[in-house]
Amino acid sequence: MKLLHIDSSILGENSVSRQLSAAAVANWRQRAPHIEVEYRDLAAEPLPHLSGASLAKADPAEAEAAERTMQQFLDADVIVIGAPMYNFSIPSTLKAWIDRVAVAGRTFRYTEKGPEGLAGGKKLIVAGAFGGIHAGSPTDFVEPYLRQVFGFLGITDIEFVRADGIAYGPEHREQAINAALARIAANDGELAEAA
Repeated sequence: MKLLHIDSSILGENSVSRQLSAAAVANWRQRAPHIEVEYRDLAAEPLPHLSGASLAKADPAEAEAAERTMQQFLDADVIVIGAPMYNFSIPSTLKAWIDRVAVAGRTFRYTEKGPEGLAGGKKLIVAGAFGGIHAGSPTDFVEPYLRQVFGFLGITDIEFVRADGIAYGPEHREQAINAALARIAANDGELAEAA
């Protein structure tokens, strides 16, 4: 079993989404010690944003990196993504990564009946960190977008772990993080069954 761990926060050790994604991965390691984990830090090593030259595979090194990114994604049984909200959406580096894995003919295709996801059978856990309280509101473009794009790719087993309102002050931040960590820890039974 393979787990792909993606972080996209630019805040390093001060990142709540990194703290939550690391806890989710640790939980999987505890329940499935044999799990193979690959880590990708999109802030430290961002992928180039998609361009016409990217699509034309004009740069062999970029094309090779895109193929490695795709293969990492396809090989993963479990994907854990640390996704903070930046200006109501995901970091652009995470969008650049999504643009490399959302590829017609590889992870989805169009049929007479409409689009069909080709990357099903994976478990996706998104560890989200939000400065304000956005859950269920029209200002949350993170969770609906990620559910849509990964659902489009055929991934329907999606779980969000959120720490909302972390910019409201130290006490609220601590409560939000602790609630999210408790939710991660509460998934022991589900993780054990999946492993």
